[in-house]
Amino acid sequence: MSNRPSIWRRPRVITASLLTVGVLGSSAVLTDEYFEISKNLEIFTTLYKELNLYYVDETKPGSLMKTAIDGMLRSLDPYTVYYPESKIEDAMFMQTGQYGGIGTLINTVNGAIIISEPYEGSPAAKAGLMAGDVILKVNGKSVEGVKYEDISDMLMGQPGSVVEIAIQREGEAAPLNIKVTREEIKIPDVPYFAMDDDRETGYIKLTGFTQTAASEVRTAFLELKKQGMKQCILDLRGNGGGLLREAVTIVNYFVPKGTEIVSTRGKLEEWNKKYDAMIEPLDTEIPLVVFVDEMSASASEIVSGSLQDLDRAVVIGTESFGKGLVQQTKDLAYNTKMKVTVAKYYTPSGRCIQRLDYAHRDGETGQVAVVSDSLIKPFKTRAGRTVFDGRGINPDVPVEPEEAGNIVIGLMSNWVVFNYATRFRREHAKIDSADTFELTDSEYNDFVQWAKGQKFEYNTATEELYAQLKKVATEEKYYQGAEKEFEQLFAKIEPHKEQDMLKFKDQIKEYLENEIVSRYYYQDGRVQASLRRDPCMLKAKEVFKTNYRSLLSSPAPIKK
Repeated sequence: MSNRPSIWRRPRVITASLLTVGVLGSSAVLTDEYFEISKNLEIFTTLYKELNLYYVDETKPGSLMKTAIDGMLRSLDPYTVYYPESKIEDAMFMQTGQYGGIGTLINTVNGAIIISEPYEGSPAAKAGLMAGDVILKVNGKSVEGVKYEDISDMLMGQPGSVVEIAIQREGEAAPLNIKVTREEIKIPDVPYFAMDDDRETGYIKLTGFTQTAASEVRTAFLELKKQGMKQCILDLRGNGGGLLREAVTIVNYFVPKGTEIVSTRGKLEEWNKKYDAMIEPLDTEIPLVVFVDEMSASASEIVSGSLQDLDRAVVIGTESFGKGLVQQTKDLAYNTKMKVTVAKYYTPSGRCIQRLDYAHRDGETGQVAVVSDSLIKPFKTRAGRTVFDGRGINPDVPVEPEEAGNIVIGLMSNWVVFNYATRFRREHAKIDSADTFELTDSEYNDFVQWAKGQKFEYNTATEELYAQLKKVATEEKYYQGAEKEFEQLFAKIEPHKEQDMLKFKDQIKEYLENEIVSRYYYQDGRVQASLRRDPCMLKAKEVFKTNYRSLLSSPAPIKK
């Protein structure tokens, strides 16, 4: 039974006079709207013309227009975006996951541009570029002072073309000049899938929803079935979404043909659509668990929310992002494009999980508010379980990750862990397999001693409270005369790097091992290493063994 509100239907007998009033009223509204559009376009055109003509300094008309367009769209939502001709590749990449380039991630570290991770089998990896390499020049042009985005553009280009990159590598006295032949790079939507050690649980990591997402999930699922998979985990953590049709197809793999998966509703009639399962499923019986976290958004929430509403999968993890909006790309003049929000989507129970209300901003600050608790409504899954709208996808089994210590955040954000992994790779030609590699106590102590000499800062909660106490005490005249006591207190609570690195050894060691593994086994290895201690993975296997069926049939409410 549908939980959507029924539409009140007027009697079919309508007087001619009422019909005429309705049509004329609608026409008047449209006329007023078109007049407002025409009037404001004329105002903008004349302003733009006069500004470029009379402004005291030289203007850049293209840049000025881009700023105006971006400002206008920013007042709507962050997903409605304008792409000038120079950024069309970005728009295409969002849909296809393909681009012409060398296949590597780059980042800015202390003002330098470094290669943070080459993709396995990419032109960059085949040419010998490594994580930690500092880029000095591209095709003979120094990158000093060049924007990160511009360097990225310099590395991209037509497949088959050659780019020469000058890099500085730790341990090498002189820079290295490396020629890389660009290729068509396709970022996989499923970078990793495998059977767990129990030989029953299959694991599929899905990181995007480009136009190959569904086919990659299908390939992974069928391969795991061949290997004897009896229960499946679909990991959507960190997956920010993508194409709606790919999400629909993936849900279709696990539900009967004809099942409603999602619906959309927009201002225009053409966006009031219902998406049903159109093909025969792969498996409607295999136990299925879906992982989500606060970065799982959009298409990820369609998959997890639909499978939850249909009582087809147990959702494990943390509350998802809460993006219930649908975008479509529109072609504009002069080879430009706009991605525009055209509708909201609704899962099978009838709920929209959009968290932020972009239509109602604070009049003074412009801040977007979270949908009010008073507006949150309950819905029912097929089995009668309670779910809620307006708050993303709430997991059936919450698993909160261990909160990272401040020193861990300091070591990561200041690239200390990254740099040590680079050093480790230089000193060790090989390591154990990704799923078995562990640092010895001696190796971890070596890291501690090395890290002590690195520049990194972090604040503890205690230190922050001390600073507040000192500020208030100064304002209230209690600090004067008690300076010595305050100094003694601070000496006792001041962060001590070596002690904290031993105190948070387990956390730091996990991040460190994952980073080191990625130097040898790339993205696959990073995922493998992270799964060993993954609390969601441990909880999923427990659920499969104990209460999987009861979780899907229990009418007990999911917490709001």
